[in-house]
Amino acid sequence: MKYAIVTGASKGLGEAIAKRLINEQIAIVSVSRTENEDLKKLAQEKKTFYHHFSCNLSLEKEVEEVFMFINHYIFEKEPEEILLFNNAGIIEPIENVGNLDLTPMVRNIKVNLVAPILITNLLFKEAHLASTPIQVINITSGAANRPIEGWSVYCSSKSALNMFTKTAAIEQKEKKTKNKIIAFNPGVMDTKMHETVRTAFKDAFKEIDKDKEYKKKTRIVQVEDAANYLIDLVLSGNLENGKVYHMKEQ
Repeated sequence: MKYAIVTGASKGLGEAIAKRLINEQIAIVSVSRTENEDLKKLAQEKKTFYHHFSCNLSLEKEVEEVFMFINHYIFEKEPEEILLFNNAGIIEPIENVGNLDLTPMVRNIKVNLVAPILITNLLFKEAHLASTPIQVINITSGAANRPIEGWSVYCSSKSALNMFTKTAAIEQKEKKTKNKIIAFNPGVMDTKMHETVRTAFKDAFKEIDKDKEYKKKTRIVQVEDAANYLIDLVLSGNLENGKVYHMKEQ
C-alpha cells in the first residue's frame, strides 16, 4: 500500500491534497496542530487508512520526536511507497527589514524551511534502511524567484527550500536511490494565507493592490484545482527529480 504524509493537512491546500489522496485509496498520515474532522469522516466513508498526528512544526525538537514515531509507525507496515507532502507554511511576518520582530521571523524559517529539511532527512535515512522509495513534494511559491517588498523572510525561506530540493535530488541521483524530491508552486491561491496578505499594511507590502486585483479578476487558483494538478503529476510516475514545477506562469 502507498502511504502519504501531508503536513498542514487541516486546511487549505493540505486539506485538498489529503482529500484527493483519500479518494485515490492512498493511506493518509495527517500532520498539523489540529485535526480536520472532515478528512477523518471522508476516510471512514471511503474505507481508507487515516491517522492524525498533532505537531507544532515551529518546534524542531517536537518535529524530530513526532516524525521518528511516524517513521516507525509507517515503515513497520512495509509500504510499497511513501509520498511526503511538505505543505505547511506561513507567510508572516509581512514587514520591512529593520522593523522585523524576532519571534515571527524565526517561526517562519522553522516552519517553511527547517521542518521540511528535518522531515525529509529522517525519511530518507529510514528509507535507505528499508529500501522503500520516497517521493518528496515541497510546496514552494513564485516568491522564491523574485523579491517582494515586505516578504523578505518568506521569499528567502521558499528560495532556500527550492535550493534544498535541487541539492537533495542530486545527492539521491548520485546514490542511485529510487527516491525523488521536487518542489511545486501552485500559484496564488484563495486561502487564509492570502486573506492575511490582503489585510497587510500598504507600507509593509507594496504589492497589496496587485494582490487584491488578482482576487477581483478571479486569477487566484482554487485549492482543489491546485491539488488535482499536483496529484495527477505525482501519480503519473514521471516526476523529474529536483525540478521546481509551476502550475501557472504568473
